[in-house]
Amino acid sequence: MPTILDRMPHPSFTDRLERVVIHSAAGRWLQARRTKLGARRAPLHWTNMFGVIALACVFVLFVTGVILMSAYAPSSGAVTYHGPYVPLAGAEMSKALESTLFISFEMPGGILLRQTHHWAALLLPAAIMLQLVVAFFTGAFRRPRRLSWLLLFGLLIAALLGGWSGYALPDDMLSGTGLRIVEGIMLGIPVIGTWLSRLLFGGEFPGQIIENLYPLHLGAGVLLVVLLIWRWRDAYAHEPAQFPGNDRTVPAWPNFAVRAGGLFAATTGLLFLIGGTVTIAPVWLYGPASPGDASAGSQPDWYTGFLDGALRLVPPGWEFEWLDRTWTLAVIVPLLVVGAFLFLVAVYPFVEEWVSGDSREHHTLDRPRNVPIRTGIGVAGIVFFGVLWGAGGADVIATQLSFPLEGVITTFQVLVPLGPIVAFDVTRRVCVALQKKEREMLLHGYETGRIVRLPGGGYLEVHRELDAQDRDRLVGPAPVEPFVARPDRDGRVHLVSRVRARASRFFHQDRLTPLGGQSRPALRAGEQSR
Repeated sequence: MPTILDRMPHPSFTDRLERVVIHSAAGRWLQARRTKLGARRAPLHWTNMFGVIALACVFVLFVTGVILMSAYAPSSGAVTYHGPYVPLAGAEMSKALESTLFISFEMPGGILLRQTHHWAALLLPAAIMLQLVVAFFTGAFRRPRRLSWLLLFGLLIAALLGGWSGYALPDDMLSGTGLRIVEGIMLGIPVIGTWLSRLLFGGEFPGQIIENLYPLHLGAGVLLVVLLIWRWRDAYAHEPAQFPGNDRTVPAWPNFAVRAGGLFAATTGLLFLIGGTVTIAPVWLYGPASPGDASAGSQPDWYTGFLDGALRLVPPGWEFEWLDRTWTLAVIVPLLVVGAFLFLVAVYPFVEEWVSGDSREHHTLDRPRNVPIRTGIGVAGIVFFGVLWGAGGADVIATQLSFPLEGVITTFQVLVPLGPIVAFDVTRRVCVALQKKEREMLLHGYETGRIVRLPGGGYLEVHRELDAQDRDRLVGPAPVEPFVARPDRDGRVHLVSRVRARASRFFHQDRLTPLGGQSRPALRAGEQSR
């Protein structure tokens, strides 16, 4: 007769494989990481969505790009088109454009893949820029997350480089016009301009530009993936920074991971939906690129509009002769200004630490109003970028709104220096006013709208004390003393120390002294003593 052991089901192959994996070194490593992520708390805040959106864009770019590589021909060699698009039948074009038309009209799903790839390339810089903005205003770039800021900035540069190089690969009339502009900019650079142009184009325009841009485009994609993985590793090494007074947190695994996965899937699906329904970059309407022709009314992709705007705002005739060379300020000045702006964005965490003298580790994010100078600098930077970006469409503004082009350019020229200054001052004042309002709420509570009559005949509005969570959110960061210039052994105060001390006082001057976690009577006593 069969025994009980004979009637028991034998373990399946997958069960045995699971046991092997769990007890292996890799399985134990994964289990340890899962346990660590389960103990880590991730904040539920809408700003966390930008990182997931950027990840989805990189994923879509990678998948669609790998498939498109199989049909795209990175060659400037001339061929005669005999494809199904009749208006271009018999036209001479490059192999790059012919393969792009093949992808669009003959490859199954090709037009969907190409347009989705383009839409993802447009969304990725926006997601990264918003991450930079959030990290800047909340102080998420401070120790120990300065490397994360640099990696995020590197992702932005890689996204811009990949988008620009991909924009030119179809070799249509629109991209050819953009490349002609790039050549003109390079030739305007003193001393090395001609060498740079020949290096990029492989000789006289257009040269071998497609063959040179293709590896650059692939390299930008690889760099995106490498920087993204590096940033994940850096984020894993540190606990997520928390918002002050925010108790809406969930375990990083599986709660936050499932939420992020849902947003990832939704973003990916939306990109494919837009790619299948909204036409973008219809190269068949532009026709093949020609060195002797240019497309009227051409505009770059939005993320490079600020570069185009910087070139448009330089007054005509800005050049001079020196050392037997023509120095074209119309090219040099925009390149220097934009380069300096990007450099300051990259090194700002180190500049603020040096100025403020605060080298502590921070795991709680700032509220923008509590750091008025930094918030004012951030808004000024956004206004500066926005003015340059708007100037890139000055011709469109003039034609669509029937404004004189000279007037539009002059307006942007005035806004470039004045706009950031006004934005900084207004933002700083608003932040100080918000700090004062919250200080009153901490001292006296918030208005309830209930009016009572006093025994003496007067009227008073009843205030209610804030609860513990709101008080923790409003008390502000721990105070930091400004840097003080001290004499050296010889009794001298160096110029660098004096400059740093003055900048530190300016940075801290509009930060009201935090009230800490004191009770309301103690707060009132402290206010009366002041």
